[in-house]
Amino acid sequence: MRLFVNLVLIKGMSTDSSISKLISDGNKYAASLVAYQRRTTIPVEVGHVFIGSDFPIRIQSMTTVDTMDTQGSIDQSIRMIDAGCEIVRITAPSVKEAQNLENIRKGLRTRGYQTPLVADIHFTPNAAELAARIVEKVRINPGNYADKKRFEVIDYTDASYQSELERIRDKFLPLVKICKEYGTAMRIGTNHGSLSDRILSRYGDTPLGMVESALEFLRICEDENYYNIVLSMKSSNTQVMVEAYRLLSKKLEEGEFKAYPLHLGVTEAGEGEDGRIKSAVGIGTLLEDGLGDTIRVSLTEDPELEIPVAQEMVRRLQNRSSKSYPILPWKGKTDSFDSPIHPFYYERRHSNEVLNFGGKQVPRVIADFSSVSDLSMDDLKSIGHFYLPEPDKWAMNDLGADYIFTGDQNIPFMLPNGLRQIQSSSVWLTHQINTIYPQFTWDEWCGSTSKHPNINFIKINAASLIGDVNMLDNLKIEKQIVIILHSSNEHKMPEIRRAFFDLIHHSILSPVIIQLDYKDVSDEQLQIYSPTDAGALLVDGLGDGIMISTSGLKNSFALRNSTSFGTLQASRVRISKTEYISCPSCGRTLFDLQETTAKIRQVTDHLKGIKIGIMGCIVNGPGEMADADYGYVGTGKDKIALYKGQNVIKKSVPAHLAVDELIQLIKDHGDWKDAPEN
Repeated sequence: MRLFVNLVLIKGMSTDSSISKLISDGNKYAASLVAYQRRTTIPVEVGHVFIGSDFPIRIQSMTTVDTMDTQGSIDQSIRMIDAGCEIVRITAPSVKEAQNLENIRKGLRTRGYQTPLVADIHFTPNAAELAARIVEKVRINPGNYADKKRFEVIDYTDASYQSELERIRDKFLPLVKICKEYGTAMRIGTNHGSLSDRILSRYGDTPLGMVESALEFLRICEDENYYNIVLSMKSSNTQVMVEAYRLLSKKLEEGEFKAYPLHLGVTEAGEGEDGRIKSAVGIGTLLEDGLGDTIRVSLTEDPELEIPVAQEMVRRLQNRSSKSYPILPWKGKTDSFDSPIHPFYYERRHSNEVLNFGGKQVPRVIADFSSVSDLSMDDLKSIGHFYLPEPDKWAMNDLGADYIFTGDQNIPFMLPNGLRQIQSSSVWLTHQINTIYPQFTWDEWCGSTSKHPNINFIKINAASLIGDVNMLDNLKIEKQIVIILHSSNEHKMPEIRRAFFDLIHHSILSPVIIQLDYKDVSDEQLQIYSPTDAGALLVDGLGDGIMISTSGLKNSFALRNSTSFGTLQASRVRISKTEYISCPSCGRTLFDLQETTAKIRQVTDHLKGIKIGIMGCIVNGPGEMADADYGYVGTGKDKIALYKGQNVIKKSVPAHLAVDELIQLIKDHGDWKDAPEN
């Protein structure tokens, strides 16, 4: 409820009115949560590329080389375009980089590439005004376009705040007029990590503050009848990101703004598996809501490697039609939608605690080994449990699964204390071992006279549960059960969400495991599909555990296990490992970001629960430190600033010493522990 608490403290709003307003807004928005329908927008022209609901979802990325390296920028842009990038963004931190965009653009056009270019602007209105005359689109950040961030809390009166808005208008208006004259598009892109002191003082560190930051600039544009605009609400926190975009879509409608297209992205998603999973949770959730007209997957890797990930997210939506895969509509208690969840702030679904599921317990991970016969001790290494023969003991790492489902199989050895077994009820009933737990189908449950005294799992198809009043009434009276909810629908996530609505509406408090079953998917697809499907539920507070099953092409148990834990962490519902908030690098980056991230990860990845921000420059660095425990930020050529939260602890640390200094900083604040021996 952290975000909601912040929201109700907004000046001039009482707690009661805030609650009722949020719930009312949630009811209106949430109709899209169970029936896919892409949000209708106006078209925005970016060169020859149009963005909006009448056009495909556009894929873009950003160069990482120095903008003053003309040939390097051209070559990297071509690699991105050849990979499928439809819009190329290039940083312009000062006038000289903005001017050089002309040389880059000419070089690309000479090579036959007509892809639109976007100038990425922070802090420098004069660079934006120059770039708007050269490239097809400019991106400005309302948090730093007209404000300097000093982390000050300012008590504004209505009159003094209005004066600030007039100051912003004077500074922003020249760019608006240039864009209108030259036919240049604009993205007003709010970053959670760089909200201005003014916005933070007025609205707090909230999704509403992010939205209002953009709307202040949007009102100026509309006053000038300039509408060639795309909006974004980016954050490294997926819960904040999802809530902000949802709230933006409603505020645009309620404020009678035009329906502008949305650019989706998770700021500083990271690298490798973690970056892909985090991007899928944030971007995928919103795409499933019908939001998003252009996307950028921000990975701490070469930008052309971002494109296939984005393409797979978009490709999955191509056949997303509620007519092809119907889900029973939800009406709730009245003829209105009457949403049982709150799209604009996080609140976990209330459930009873059954053994270590539900209640205040963290969501659990169940590993599906039902397809394995002759299970051995070595097989458990893939799910984080290691047998050590010499001391005759088990060890477990941070990604140790909580439960293992063995189907009809018996295990010929004793499991480690940190792992519990679930077995098909037909086998369990033959011996009824108290330390093994049965999984029933609904029919088996209804017909069985023998049940485990402490916990029973019931596997239920979401389509069967939806609207079945008899099943729902019977589930309500059961106490020692955990529901394993799955779907055979091609659009499994909205159907499972729809089933959750019935569970909430009927006051069923049993914990629920989200089971996702995929057929013939590649490893790459699995790391996009399952975080999207599970993450979209988890960020709405739905789900007390996750179980990923695959068939056809065999995805490794280790991949399924790490994806499960990664999804829980990216959704901010269970922290099981060190989290790295690392930016994707750009022309502003002042050190080798990929190499540095790898070095920091190598020495800190055993620090469970610690969040470390690794930022190439100061544009978003200090702001994103608000969501990190420690920060490593480039401030000059081979110079690093080290942060604890928002506070700079060490300045101008030589880059070759900075990793060791970061370790010492963590030790000084009592958060360090030595890595376990292998």
